[in-house]
Amino acid sequence: MGYNIKEIAALAGVSKSTVSRVISGSGYASQEARERVMKVIETLQYKPSAVARAMVSQRTHNIGVIIFREQQPIVSHPLYGKIVDAILMAAGAKGYSVFLTTDHEMSLRSTDFMLEKRVDGLILISRLRQNVIDYVKSFQIPYLMVNGSTDDPEVVQIVSKDEEGGERAASYLYQLGHRRIFVIAGPQEHRSHNLRLQGFSGSMEKLGNKEGLSVVFSPESSFDMGYRVMLEHWDLFMQGGFTSLFATNDMLALGAMKLLAERSVPVPEQIAVMGFDDIDFASMYSPSLTTVRVEKEKMGHDAIWMLDRLIRNEDGLPKLNEYASELIIRQST
Repeated sequence: MGYNIKEIAALAGVSKSTVSRVISGSGYASQEARERVMKVIETLQYKPSAVARAMVSQRTHNIGVIIFREQQPIVSHPLYGKIVDAILMAAGAKGYSVFLTTDHEMSLRSTDFMLEKRVDGLILISRLRQNVIDYVKSFQIPYLMVNGSTDDPEVVQIVSKDEEGGERAASYLYQLGHRRIFVIAGPQEHRSHNLRLQGFSGSMEKLGNKEGLSVVFSPESSFDMGYRVMLEHWDLFMQGGFTSLFATNDMLALGAMKLLAERSVPVPEQIAVMGFDDIDFASMYSPSLTTVRVEKEKMGHDAIWMLDRLIRNEDGLPKLNEYASELIIRQST
């Protein structure tokens, strides 16, 4: 049988507000009242049992995950969705429940929602503003960032080596003999797209091929935007003598490939195409997409492992945790 706060209060001979204060650990309650409430909870084996444990340990065994992203999709995003799936699996194995929310405006409302749930810790995914970091820090709650960046040296970050991945992509295309390369770069305010472009263009400059690049920028990183950006710059592309195309994520690359197919430009015979992330669609597309793999699942899994250590106040956790990228060669090159 389940019991509620009103019934517990009646059996303990205290008010409902007293029971609430004892459970939440905030507000005044006499030692005698606390002991009576605790005794009733133990006797009734009050459910959920996590509440009783939280009263003793000051932990709820809940964690919050906030995805800061302005454009759709969010949870169904082929990169962030994989990270979230891994977080949910790892959290369950560690005995945590997960509250998940998204924040289009990168505001403080989503953070307030999580704090109201009395989560033990927070995982903040993607790009976010410094005011959000400062706000979270003010509550002294354990947290870390995934696939985002900050200049704050105290923040634990889990990131991919995006600049290194961009360098690897450039070196591969150069070794294949490509010198005229059309680049579609995603939103540069986002860490990943910015570093991938830096790595790619920097590597080409070192190889003596800086002038062989033509970079166009996309305001979003979606499949549709990849198609639209390619369409908008079609004349430039056709007149530039390009032999390869590099996009800073797979969705942009696949969108561009759609237009290439519609315009009967064969891949890779006339133009080689390369992306970044290694989403599931990259291997399903025809021709399959050469790309740079991001360790999505490992980043999500390790986010829980690291947050658990922060919650337990364990020392020795590195602040910057970088994950190496891997070149995945498929049919498009």
